[in-house]
Amino acid sequence: MTENTEHAPGRHRRRFPGISSRAYEHPADRSALVALRRLSGFDTVFKTLSGLLPERSLRLLFLSDSVRVGERQFTHLHTMLLDACYILDLEKVPPMYVTQDPQPTAMCIGLDEPVIVVSTGLVELLDEEEMRAVIGHEVGHALSGHAVYRTILLFLTTIAVKVAWIPLGNVAVMGLVAALREWFRKSELSADRAGLLVGQDLQASMRGLMKIAGGNHLHEMNVDAFLEQAEEYEAGGDLRDSVLKILNLLPRSHPFTTVRAAELKRWAESRDHQRIMDGHYPRRDEDQDTSVGDSFREHANHYADSVRTSKDPLMGLVRDLADGAGDLGGKLRDAFTGGSGGRQQDGKSGPEGTTGAS
Repeated sequence: MTENTEHAPGRHRRRFPGISSRAYEHPADRSALVALRRLSGFDTVFKTLSGLLPERSLRLLFLSDSVRVGERQFTHLHTMLLDACYILDLEKVPPMYVTQDPQPTAMCIGLDEPVIVVSTGLVELLDEEEMRAVIGHEVGHALSGHAVYRTILLFLTTIAVKVAWIPLGNVAVMGLVAALREWFRKSELSADRAGLLVGQDLQASMRGLMKIAGGNHLHEMNVDAFLEQAEEYEAGGDLRDSVLKILNLLPRSHPFTTVRAAELKRWAESRDHQRIMDGHYPRRDEDQDTSVGDSFREHANHYADSVRTSKDPLMGLVRDLADGAGDLGGKLRDAFTGGSGGRQQDGKSGPEGTTGAS
């Protein structure tokens, strides 16, 4: 489905002619993708799977068993898709399908050309402006070239299940799956930003994320309270909670919803976002002048800022170590216990106030 993107948006929104995906990509997204490409064996797997993956079969499956969005079917979604491509200046409009699935999901997949798929659960859950942000999110994936790696992740996840009985085979596949998931979680933060650039309505983006987390009960939810959950999650607990957060995140393909909302709000209030809205952003015709080193340096700066401002106990420990903390044992004990770790004060050695002398 190839269409002309010269289609005016439903309401006035700023358009970004020639915008490069670098404008909205999260620094961790780009550096994780560079690291993924450098992963031992990834190039071999990528080249092999690119020739073996049944992409034609996948397209035929959607064509035969889903509803293709167009001028006569799901016309409101078709208009939103044209709007999103118009605003982000994506020359070729990707095919888009609605598939029967009660779970609210969407994805952008494909090797040669991206295909966008949204579930009926998502269509029924979101209002027009919330859905506009989601479609912008998927168009952002398409503009960034994420569809290829997302497709490989889907197939590798399936392969991992099939070769689970092969000891080394499963370990090798799951290593690649873990690396792809780490990148894809970061890519979701980038696509959320693209969704905001398309919808240009932060509250609609927030509502959509809340609904994905808590269902169609907006009258029972509050954006500020939802963001407070993210702050409590990021700052609360001790080092044990920090480790549990990592373990909870590893098997997921997406970041936690409250964290996505908080990340998006921070970016919406940043100077980087305002510069884009003012028309100052990287262009695609400048992409060839960028380097891998620039990507890593930007990510390093982002990581340093994240460590410096994070309220997470693990990041606090990293800060202390970077500053040359002397009492490493005490720092670790305090981080794991969330308190003073039983350190003695005023010459007292125990809970009953007895002295340390024997």
